[in-house]
Amino acid sequence: MTNPAERLVDLLDLEQIEVNIFRGRSPDESLQRVFGGQVAGQALVAAGRTTDGQRPVHSLHAYFLRPGRPGVPIVYQVERVRDGRSFTTRRVVAVQQGRTIFNLTASFHQPEAGIEQQLPMPEVPGPEELPTLPDEIRQHLGELPEALERMARRQPFDIRYVERLRWSEKELRGAEPRSAVWMRAVGPLGDDPLVHTCALTYASDMMLLDAVRVPVEPLWGSRGFDIASLDHAMWFHRPFRADEWFLYQQESPIATGARGLARGQIYDREGRLLVSVMQEGLFRRLGLDG
Repeated sequence: MTNPAERLVDLLDLEQIEVNIFRGRSPDESLQRVFGGQVAGQALVAAGRTTDGQRPVHSLHAYFLRPGRPGVPIVYQVERVRDGRSFTTRRVVAVQQGRTIFNLTASFHQPEAGIEQQLPMPEVPGPEELPTLPDEIRQHLGELPEALERMARRQPFDIRYVERLRWSEKELRGAEPRSAVWMRAVGPLGDDPLVHTCALTYASDMMLLDAVRVPVEPLWGSRGFDIASLDHAMWFHRPFRADEWFLYQQESPIATGARGLARGQIYDREGRLLVSVMQEGLFRRLGLDG
């Protein structure tokens, strides 16, 4: 299996080991900890597998409690909190080697008619007008470092920054804490709506905290901070496909006390708001204890 999109679908295909208990694989990679978007996506799969499949997820709220260890399976324990006439609620605890590393509460809503309004999508260039992320890095560095080359080959999403990346302190000066990217899976993800929702959940954690860093340091290159996601919340407004282009608009209203808050809006190419996202991250300068 060489297609990164196929590997993502396989990663989200959990093994059911008991009623309400699922096991997910965690790829053995040269990472210090498991990618948070993977854990969130797998936890949402576990929650969705315990519903009747007729109610799409409309929101999730999650906390990252401990770093996960790459290469070690993660067990997802689902609590069926409520099955109401319109809403279904599930709570998921992710356990690795006997320790809780993550918990998530997800709510599913029976589709129904109601008010229709939204703020407009910002005007930005289309994805075809922008370089791929690997190409933009190559334009600056001449070639990709070996670690980034491996990462690019495994990357399940095509990522294109709306604004050119900043590489120097001079370019950073005066930059607002905002970022925007076009994204889509690099291959088809099938037709299961839950797979697309969980794939986008995976993608939503990939660079949301970039908005916090934009005024402080280049987004690619050596980091001056140890960064960790603390929590994650999403509201799903409309159906979508994660293998079609979507715009991920991000901004950080505040960073203080070693924590940065970021919020994002995800739009389709027609300008429809699909998903809203909020996340807080821990930002500790490297070399500091605590």
